Amino acid sequence: MNQTVRETAAANLEVVKPEKGVRRTRLREFQAQLVERMQAAQRGGYTKLSQLGIMIGQGRYLLDLRESGEIVTAGTLTRVPLTRDWYIGLSNIRGNLTGVVDLPRFQGLDSTKQDTQCRIVAFAPGMAFNSGLLVSQVLGLRTVSEMEEIPFDDNQLENKPWLKKKYRDKDGNIWFELSLATLVQDQDFLQIGI
Repeated sequence: MNQTVRETAAANLEVVKPEKGVRRTRLREFQAQLVERMQAAQRGGYTKLSQLGIMIGQGRYLLDLRESGEIVTAGTLTRVPLTRDWYIGLSNIRGNLTGVVDLPRFQGLDSTKQDTQCRIVAFAPGMAFNSGLLVSQVLGLRTVSEMEEIPFDDNQLENKPWLKKKYRDKDGNIWFELSLATLVQDQDFLQIGI
């Protein structure tokens, strides 16, 4: 009787378990789709359609896929003496020392609470600026064409040229389009020393 149960269980496992060829095909399809999306982002095909949605502190931001690079867990950050409080340290990302910035603190707001969901979004290598932002949560791709563009309040843009547009999604959430290329040109952002 035990052998019959084992044979039945083995037969059920074979039915549930997909064939190796099927798994490889699915993986190839996924990789092909991913490569296609990344190439389209580099060409500019997804620039206004899909952007990376992130949460920093309590704010929701959209990043151009061409400006954002690798996303890694926040992990251990090494403090750098004599730097501003918004420059929260250095992180080793694949052998490269990357400066990590707390954007809300840079704007004079409360510091981003660091927990297990925090990530570092590195700036794209093409920007030649070895830095990254501490983000509370990565929310995935967002389609801007499905959002409603709304005007900024007068004080929201004051000294913040890196905020390009403001949107409201169908759930009523407010999103800010954040230009990392403009942020790295801000003289205050470049002055990390005390």
